[in-house]
Amino acid sequence: MLDTGAFVSKLIQQSYTHLCVVPCSFAKNIINEVINNDGVEYIPCASEAVACSMAAGLKMAGKKPLVIVQSSGLTNMGSCITSLLKPYDIKFPMLVSWRAYNEGDSEIQHKHLATKLPDLIDAYGYRQSILNKESVSIAIDQIEECHDIDQICILEKGTFSNVELSKENKLDLSNYKARSEFLKVLNTNFRDKDVLFIGTTGNTAREMYSFMPDTDNFYLAGNMGGALSLGLGAAKAGKKVIVCGGDAEFVMHMGGLTSVGRYTDQINLTYIVFDNESNKSTGGQNTYQKHIDYIGIAKSSNITNTFVANDLDLFSNVLSKINDGVNFIYTKCSYDNETPRPPMKVVSRNVF
Repeated sequence: MLDTGAFVSKLIQQSYTHLCVVPCSFAKNIINEVINNDGVEYIPCASEAVACSMAAGLKMAGKKPLVIVQSSGLTNMGSCITSLLKPYDIKFPMLVSWRAYNEGDSEIQHKHLATKLPDLIDAYGYRQSILNKESVSIAIDQIEECHDIDQICILEKGTFSNVELSKENKLDLSNYKARSEFLKVLNTNFRDKDVLFIGTTGNTAREMYSFMPDTDNFYLAGNMGGALSLGLGAAKAGKKVIVCGGDAEFVMHMGGLTSVGRYTDQINLTYIVFDNESNKSTGGQNTYQKHIDYIGIAKSSNITNTFVANDLDLFSNVLSKINDGVNFIYTKCSYDNETPRPPMKVVSRNVF
């Protein structure tokens, strides 16, 4: 296992300036160390494609970036790699976590790349190098090589020593209700009704399984940022849909919202954004999205039925007001303790 502090200190000594990141639990310790350290800038990116393009811009402007994403996120970077990095010969290190999969596990989003990640890297025209776990110097050398050759470094579980976020970088959401409390209200209001709920990947879907047992739920295990577009498809097919999303999910593929706005008079779709300011399932890091006007973006996308509901009574009242068409609800909340993942028998559903 690498000493995370020593690794980041060595990155700084090697003049690395920015880490462009979409968080992954395998990388949470290095992410936390960088957030705690003023010597290198942590850049949380809306998607892996954004991380890749931004790193390219930094490199072209004379900076020294490092990209950190998880294996499924590497697919989001495909167009950037094949139509920007390769043809323009732009090289910088990319650290990609390799998520494993055990047969029968409900984390089905990792199943394909658990064995096919090397093939994907090869298809992109890159070499792969598993980041050394025993020597900081060797690991840094592997990172440095990526400036000279087309190489992607693979991050395995347990590579970095434990690092907690410093007190000043931890979120204080004590003034807000836990998301589970709002989910319980949804369960009460829509018990046994003909409404399809779609839960975005991560803790939202897990908590829906625990706290919404009486509603018709689809639990999205992966495809982060795709819950709303999935719901749009179901709504266009005639379903009444409520999508339970989150702040990080909202920005990953935000174009889905503008597509929804095109059909406001044709579909029955409600989009609830639960904003807990954090990537809870990957270590609780701040999403750094306080600058975003969620309601303003929804209105600009032609969604006129918009609501803010940050307490349970108001949330219940808003639910009674949503009507046919498209509705957008923004809810500020805190997060719960870890909840169990939905079992395979419910996650593997592929028909609405």
